[in-house]
Amino acid sequence: MKHAIAVLACLTFASGTAAAQTTDPRIAEIVRSVSADRLRSDLTTLVGFGTRSTLSDTVSATRGIGAARRWIHAEFTRIAQACGGCLEVHYVSEVYGGLARVRQPTNVVSVVAILRGQTDPNRVVIMQGHYDSRNSTNENVTDDAPGANDDGSGTVAVIEAARVLSRQRYNATLVFATLAGEEQGLLGGQTLARYVRTRGWRAQVLNNDIVGNTRGGDGVVDTAMVRILSDAVPPTETEAERIARRSTGGEVDGISRQLARYVQMIARRYVPSLDPWLIYRHDRYGRGGDHRPFADLGYAAVRISEGHEDFTKQHQNLRTANGIAYGDVLEGVDFTYLAKVTAMNAATMASLASAPSAPRNVYLSGGGRYAAQLAWQAPIDSSNVAGYRVYWRRTDSPTWDHFEDVGNVTSFTATGRIVDNFYFGVAALGPGGHESVVVFPTDPPRNN
Repeated sequence: MKHAIAVLACLTFASGTAAAQTTDPRIAEIVRSVSADRLRSDLTTLVGFGTRSTLSDTVSATRGIGAARRWIHAEFTRIAQACGGCLEVHYVSEVYGGLARVRQPTNVVSVVAILRGQTDPNRVVIMQGHYDSRNSTNENVTDDAPGANDDGSGTVAVIEAARVLSRQRYNATLVFATLAGEEQGLLGGQTLARYVRTRGWRAQVLNNDIVGNTRGGDGVVDTAMVRILSDAVPPTETEAERIARRSTGGEVDGISRQLARYVQMIARRYVPSLDPWLIYRHDRYGRGGDHRPFADLGYAAVRISEGHEDFTKQHQNLRTANGIAYGDVLEGVDFTYLAKVTAMNAATMASLASAPSAPRNVYLSGGGRYAAQLAWQAPIDSSNVAGYRVYWRRTDSPTWDHFEDVGNVTSFTATGRIVDNFYFGVAALGPGGHESVVVFPTDPPRNN
């Protein structure tokens, strides 16, 4: 009996369900530090620039996209001064023209703040939102286009996350990006994705677009639901990778999908008042966002959006017709909800940046046997690894439901789990218990 109790205790320590994991007091403090009042103040200022159309005035000090981007730059600079110069603040720009929605040459300017990582600076976690706005027609660049929720909400969430996260330092680099040109074809996202690629950064992207409203156009009020949208598999998948996936599985286990599951896990751990839904689509039906340019280059990228949109508030001239008030105004934003979504982002960034990077070359074998055999290589920053966590789930489950901590090893045999009936994954653990995203295994290479 004593032996049985000892074995049970050991199993309880070493394995469990994803919901059973502990929290980090430092990240809990980050979550508590997010301020709905600051978000309201920032968004009031942003809306006060009248229109933020990418094609609007760039000279005025009080109106248009030029005034808006200079204010954002100044806010990031103030945050940098408060943390002793910890943020590098840049304009990242590119001239576009000859396009359906940008006919004349136009400098599309995004504002980016970088908090360099201490041990693995080329591993980068990006939080972004687009600060440009629009009216019913893209050509209307003079009338007011407040863009409070689309996407002023994402913009001020990025600024607030920079404020609360800049008080600590992390293994990986954090990037806070406010993008222009989204409404003209994801132009700022394209430029930033290329900026990331030319620097050789290993990036994960949290794109926040329309994250502040809790009253849907259908009358549904939901102060908890937040959607996390992601690709099933990378669009850069090669034909050889497609053939291997068809043989071994993984149709819903691409790198963006693993990042989405990670965001959901962190939300449930640190912001339990949110109800994070994994939407198994790249974006909302037939639509797009600034995470797409990153996904198109093979980066893990997700879109975060409110649960119930009100389409009378998006891409609409300010007007009242048939008793309906159209337009994306400040009164349509629920700042308590926006603070929760901001906190979820901040907690995710801190968790990812505090953890080691993910294990490499994860392989699974065991076909025709009664055990699954996993093997992997340590990540690039192997000195930050304290151990590994093996996850598994039934093949009909959309999320990682069980795990086992297996120690600082590079192989593990899951006995009693037939490889045909379960999906497996491996994450790296840091000394403080922070974990990387899960890596879905592939079939081991064969000698010809």
